[in-house]
Amino acid sequence: MPARTLPTISQKELQSHDNSKSCYVTIGEKVYDITSFLDDHPGGGDLILEYAGKDVKEIMDDTVSHSHSESAYEILDECLIGFTADEPVLRAAVKSSEPTEVLPLPATKTGNELIEQEGGSSDLPDRDEKTTTESESHVYAATGMSGEADLSKETDAVTDYKTHKFLDLNKPLIPQMYFSNFSKEFYLAQVHRPRHYRGGDSAPLMPFAFLEPLSKTAWWVVPTVWLPPVAYGTFLGLTHIHPLPQATFYWALGLFLWSLVEYVLHRFLFHIEAALPDRPLFLTLHFLLHGVHHYLPMDKYRLVMPPALFLLLATPFYKLAHAVFYWDWYVAVMVYSGGIFGYICYDLTHYFLHHKQLPAYWRSLKKYHLQHHFADFENGFGVTSRFWDWVFNTELQYVKQAQPIKAT
Repeated sequence: MPARTLPTISQKELQSHDNSKSCYVTIGEKVYDITSFLDDHPGGGDLILEYAGKDVKEIMDDTVSHSHSESAYEILDECLIGFTADEPVLRAAVKSSEPTEVLPLPATKTGNELIEQEGGSSDLPDRDEKTTTESESHVYAATGMSGEADLSKETDAVTDYKTHKFLDLNKPLIPQMYFSNFSKEFYLAQVHRPRHYRGGDSAPLMPFAFLEPLSKTAWWVVPTVWLPPVAYGTFLGLTHIHPLPQATFYWALGLFLWSLVEYVLHRFLFHIEAALPDRPLFLTLHFLLHGVHHYLPMDKYRLVMPPALFLLLATPFYKLAHAVFYWDWYVAVMVYSGGIFGYICYDLTHYFLHHKQLPAYWRSLKKYHLQHHFADFENGFGVTSRFWDWVFNTELQYVKQAQPIKAT
């Protein structure tokens, strides 16, 4: 990316960008345009809009409300559009005998030291004093533009790979996992450190292009594929089980049992971390099954289960239903239909919790589920309900800070 000049944005202008069409926020003197991130924000765009045109440092540091991961700040860095002269900056400029070292922003090295003395941020890049003359500074100050500063940076994928030495998002992920020598500890630390892929598409997963579509599933595929057989199974049950309340009971029983299956699968299969062998093959299988979702939680095409994978997981439950309700084939089909309907609700709920604005009950679920992603993956396994978390004492109760682990 070539060098670019970033403007010094006035407080008045900043406060005018307070809506979904143009949303700016600040941390100290840095101004970020996060309009494009509103729909992808894990907590929902409405939460961001509460702070539109304002400083978000306090709320992002508030571990009681939500603990923000490193990746959240990396996303912000990609959205940096300029600087604003907040109170510490203005005080430093007023007190300094050389205000042009403070304003326009970014300040010079000396200017940043003065800003820090006034309680401002000290992590801003220093303006190149050699390339910004005094006359240029007056021009920039008058027009609201900063001096020339080389603020170019590599793409998020490249930077992340250089920093963490985990996976290169520009290359197929599965071969990298399989041929890696990651320790289990390092893998789990990295896969539960969410990345926000901003390439406009999903990161490549499979080693061969023709396999890639099999790893992606749009949310609407789930009801399209599974609602017709559920409707047919429900019709068979309603026409062969009498009286009607008894048929309804079996269907509702299947729905209830699915909620338990959802919890058990999520806790003991998708999060098998404790029993996961420390071998590349098993780490790769874990990554393929569920790890990739925690690694890239906002990937719209890897949020719901591909039909082939669900068929593989669902077949044993079909046989189990007929084994348990052996006395009546239609009863088994009715229970199973209620269970598959529960799965449809689960997958759609999971997708919408990540990507849509929701009514009050689902907003509560959304906050709960995203805390599972961004704060404590060892608890909070319920997606459509917190009931089984309550029963088995795995409710999310606190925010746990992630500790970085170096590559081995």
